[in-house]
Amino acid sequence: MAITERLQNTTEVGYWTGEIPLEYIYTFGRAGERYFRTLKDKGVFVGARCERCEITYVPPRTYCERCFERLEDNFVEVPSTGTVHTFTVLYKNLDGSEKDQPAVMAMIRLDGTDGGVVHYLGEVEPEQVEIGMAVKAVLKPKKDRKGGITDIKYFKPL
Repeated sequence: MAITERLQNTTEVGYWTGEIPLEYIYTFGRAGERYFRTLKDKGVFVGARCERCEITYVPPRTYCERCFERLEDNFVEVPSTGTVHTFTVLYKNLDGSEKDQPAVMAMIRLDGTDGGVVHYLGEVEPEQVEIGMAVKAVLKPKKDRKGGITDIKYFKPL
C-alpha cells in the first residue's frame, strides 16, 4: 500500500515496507529558545514562574498548564543544583552495543522548581547513586556551548 492510498475499509490492515524519507527542522519554541540561549550565554538555568499557581516550570513553558496564564514575560533564574528524582544505569549504547563503562541517566529536580532535567550523572559510580542525592550541573566551557542540552556535561554529586 502506498502512503498516498486512502483506506476504504478501516478493518483492512495496511502496511508498507522500506524507508520513509523525512526532512524536518526541530525548533525549541520561544520558551525553549530562551532557556537554551540563557544557558549558552550566561551559564544559568531559567524557569517560567506562574505567580497565580506558585509554580516554577523547568524547562520553561509559554503558558501555565493549570490556569493557562501567559508566562513568557515571567522567566526567572533558577539554581543549577537539585536532587535525583529517579535514575537508571545504562549498559548499552543506542545501537545495542555494550558500553565501555556503565553510565547513569537521571531525572534531576532543580531546587526551588516544579520541574527538572533528564541528563547524565558524572563523577560518581553507579552503585553510589541514590534517589534524593544532591547534585550540581557541570557545564561545558562558554566557548564550547552551542545552545542545547549538550551544553550540560553532566550533573555531579554535591
